[in-house]
Amino acid sequence: MSDYNLLIDGKLVPGDLTMPVLNPATEEVLAQCPRASKSQLDAAVAAAKAAYPAWAAAPMEDRRKVVIGMADVIEANSGELARLLTSEQGKPLADATGEVLGMAAFFRYLGSLELPMKVIENSGDRKVEAYRRPLGVVGAIIPWNYPLLILAFKLPSALLAGNTLVVKPAPTTPLATLRFAELIKDVVPKGVLNFITDANDLGGEMTKHPDIRKISFTGSTATGQKVMASAAQTLKRITLELGGNDAGIVLDDVDPKKVAPGIFEGAFQNSGQVCLAIKRLYVHESVYDELCNELVAIARNTVVDDGSKQGTKLGPLQNKMQYEKVKAFLEDAHKNGKVVAGGAVMDRPGYFIEPTIVRDIQEGSKLVDEEQFGPVLPLIKYSDKDDVIRRANATTYGLGASVWSSDIKRAHEVATQLESGTVWINKHLDMAPNIPFGGAKQSGIGTEFAEEGLAEFTQLQIINGPPAA
Repeated sequence: MSDYNLLIDGKLVPGDLTMPVLNPATEEVLAQCPRASKSQLDAAVAAAKAAYPAWAAAPMEDRRKVVIGMADVIEANSGELARLLTSEQGKPLADATGEVLGMAAFFRYLGSLELPMKVIENSGDRKVEAYRRPLGVVGAIIPWNYPLLILAFKLPSALLAGNTLVVKPAPTTPLATLRFAELIKDVVPKGVLNFITDANDLGGEMTKHPDIRKISFTGSTATGQKVMASAAQTLKRITLELGGNDAGIVLDDVDPKKVAPGIFEGAFQNSGQVCLAIKRLYVHESVYDELCNELVAIARNTVVDDGSKQGTKLGPLQNKMQYEKVKAFLEDAHKNGKVVAGGAVMDRPGYFIEPTIVRDIQEGSKLVDEEQFGPVLPLIKYSDKDDVIRRANATTYGLGASVWSSDIKRAHEVATQLESGTVWINKHLDMAPNIPFGGAKQSGIGTEFAEEGLAEFTQLQIINGPPAA
C-alpha cells in the first residue's frame, strides 16, 4: 500500500482522517487513503485564494506552459497512472490507458486556446471592448466513472483562464488523482492547484464556501440539484454535467450486423457507467428481432473479468452502492421484459454483472424510464417515426442521443428533432476537446470543452469608452 497525500498550498500533507479504498474486482482494500477534514478544505481554499492574484496577473503564455507541462508529466507516467486507475476504478487496463492518454490530449488542446479581447464597436461615438477575466477560486468535483478524464475536462480551462483550483475526487476513486497531484506538484506554482478528498461529506461545504466563486460538477442529476441549491446562497457560477437516459433510435433501413457492434459499444463501454451511454434503444419493428439477436451474440461473447487481466472487455461495477442499484434494474428487467442475454450477477468476488440485453419491454418500467448506469440495455420496439421521436423526448433528461440509419439525410432529419445536447449519427460517445459538450433539460447547465467551455471559467467584462484619439 503506497503512501498517498493531499496537496495543499504546494505541500503534500496527510489527511486529518483516513479511509479505505477498495479494488472493485476483489472487494479487498487497495490502500488507506487520506481523508481531509473541514479545516483542511478551508486551508486549501485559503491557499487558492492567496495564490489567485499573482496567477491571474501572470501572462497567459506562462499559464499555458504550466498546463502543457502537466500534459508532459501525464504522458511520461501514463503506465503507472493507468494501472492505478484500473485497480481502483475496475475498467480494463487498455481502457484505463486510453483514459490517461485522453487526459493528456485534453490538457494539450484546452491549454492551446486563447481568450482574445474582442472589439464590439469602434465608431465615432464610442469604442467597446469585451474582455474575459478570471473568476477567482474554482471548486471541481469529480465522479468515479472517469476520474482522470473528467478532471481534464475542467482543470486545464480553469487554470488557463487565470483561476486557482480546489479539486475533490470521488471517495471511491481518489488514488490516481492524488498520484497525479504528487507528480505535478512542482509544475504548478504553490497554492494554484490543491487536491483534497472526502467521504462524501465535504461537497456541501465546497458549494456553500464563501471564497469559492465557481463550482464545476459532474455527477448525478439529484446531486446536481443539491449543488445548485447550495451554490445559490453565494450566487456562485456553476457548470453541471449531470445524468442522462440517452435514447438510441434505429431506423428501418439499417443492416443489423453492421450497426450492432457500435450500438453495443455505445451502451456497454465502461460497463455502462457512462453518463452519455445508450440507456434505451428504440428499434423499428422490421429489424427488431435481427438486431436483438446480433446484440445477444456480442453480449454472450464479451469477456467480463478483472480489468488487470489481458483480454478483459468489461470490468466490474465501480462500487457496492452502484452494484446494488443495478441489481434492482435487473429485477425490473425480469419482471417487465424478456432477458435474452445476461441478467444475473456473477458468482465471484467483486461487483460483476453480466452484460444484459432485455427485449419486449416498454415505458413505465424502471429500466426504461430511469438511468441504470450499468451493463443492462432495454430494446423497445416501435413502428412510427414521429411516435418514436416523441417517446425519445419524453424524459426529464437531455444529455445525448443517437440515430442509426443507412440514409444520412433521414437520420439528420430525426436528429434535429431530439431534445439533447449532443446527437450522434451512426455512432455514440464520439467526443473530443474541440467539440462543445453540455446537456439539455435536467442533464445539466453550461458547456464544457472548446472555446465555449473555456469561457465558462471567466467573467465577461465590457469596457465602454470614447474612441481612441
